[in-house]
Amino acid sequence: MRSLRISLSIITVILICIGVVMIYSASSIYSLDTYHDSAFFLKRHLIFVLIGFILTFFVMAFDYRKLKEISKPLLLIALVLLCFVLVPGLGRQVAGARRWFRLGIISFQPSELASLALIIYIADFLTRKKDQLKNFWKGYLPPMMAMGFSVVLILMQPDLGSALALSIVVFLMLFVAGVNLKHLGLVLISAIPLLYVLIFSVPYRRARIVSFLNPWADPHGSGFQIIQSQVALGSGKLFGLGLGHSKQKLFYLPAAHTDFIYSIIGEEIGLLGTLVIVALFILFIIKGLKIVSLIEDRFGYFLGLGIVLMLSFKAVVNMGVSTGILPTKGLPLPFISYGGSSLVLDMVCVGLLLNISRSGDYP
Repeated sequence: MRSLRISLSIITVILICIGVVMIYSASSIYSLDTYHDSAFFLKRHLIFVLIGFILTFFVMAFDYRKLKEISKPLLLIALVLLCFVLVPGLGRQVAGARRWFRLGIISFQPSELASLALIIYIADFLTRKKDQLKNFWKGYLPPMMAMGFSVVLILMQPDLGSALALSIVVFLMLFVAGVNLKHLGLVLISAIPLLYVLIFSVPYRRARIVSFLNPWADPHGSGFQIIQSQVALGSGKLFGLGLGHSKQKLFYLPAAHTDFIYSIIGEEIGLLGTLVIVALFILFIIKGLKIVSLIEDRFGYFLGLGIVLMLSFKAVVNMGVSTGILPTKGLPLPFISYGGSSLVLDMVCVGLLLNISRSGDYP
């Protein structure tokens, strides 16, 4: 188990280091033009990395089982924050979305905390109610209600990508726990028309789907991001244009240091660079699932499973969006993309996973 912890830690640190280098490369021109400081985003990102390491060591220092005692209050606090962020004057609005609290130089996204809080609550619930999971009222409805409240509040921001990611993770946790498949199937079937309405009744979401199917139908509008992302990846060829030599970051590709940093990696370091990132995440998933498989403590098992699923899903979606395999979603690439609360919570999740691997009951 010690070797698994070391491997997971090394992989995470490598991804974070790649993120530091690529964030500076992808954002320096934009930072210089907008803030007259080429290292503006790099400095802020390093602060987030430092905060992340401090909190990671903190969550590794206590028995993770104590989280069971605060799972309900923690989820309640997260739900309250999701409500407060919707209040004008409290939540910060960017591009029509109200998803952030601004605390000095730090922006905090409560949906990130809500995701972790819900995973902790679900893991605790599946531990306490392991003999009642087949019962609709006692074993299925409570976690679905907790997920429902969280997802509705996240959708109100609006943030469909995070809501979908959280829903999928919770459904997979319930499936692995042995919840009645008829109950899961009923909700999935009923969710299809709702998802259709959520996507096609909102113009910008509908435009994303259309641009995903044919980005060249509107190359200067809804298809612009996808086209520029693919241009970046194609321009890099096998070995890339060289670190710092991206052309798409020169105000062609929006969100170059956040949602589309994977495209800049492909342009500057080439196909080999992107494959290295894919390989690192595959190793991360394998090591994470190996840790989970060795845990006998039920709470630790489901908490670790939820964490690995969430980080894996975010990575797959981000890379899928950048390559045009998936419709555009605003999910950052874990450990690499610029983003305060997202990076910090991802690092905290790794700290919890390492804690579980050290403190859990093993055969």
